[in-house]
Amino acid sequence: MIEALALLGADSADQLAWIDRYKVVTDELALEFDDAFRLIADLQQDEFLDTEALGKLQLIDTVLEEMSGRENAERWSGEALANDAGWRQVRTLARDLLISLQGDGRRTLPEIHVVR
Repeated sequence: MIEALALLGADSADQLAWIDRYKVVTDELALEFDDAFRLIADLQQDEFLDTEALGKLQLIDTVLEEMSGRENAERWSGEALANDAGWRQVRTLARDLLISLQGDGRRTLPEIHVVR
């Protein structure tokens, strides 16, 4: 989850560089989060996260869900990543959550291994 939050909380320029480095699409930022969030949701949530942290995770999930769908395709462009209000909200929530979980809002972005 920390790595997924690091991705969502990174500056848009860093996110775009990460996307370019791994030759993935913007959706991958949300997919990384979704994988981690679903895993936590399947586990005993209260053993890992307090109510405030869980609430922020759920809010991030809600914002990303609201941005999804064909009608919102433009919100997943590189330009939107830097300018869209939803992405700014997700970025802020992810940073706040990182600070509450580890005392720092920044973290090195994760490496991924893409099989093509």
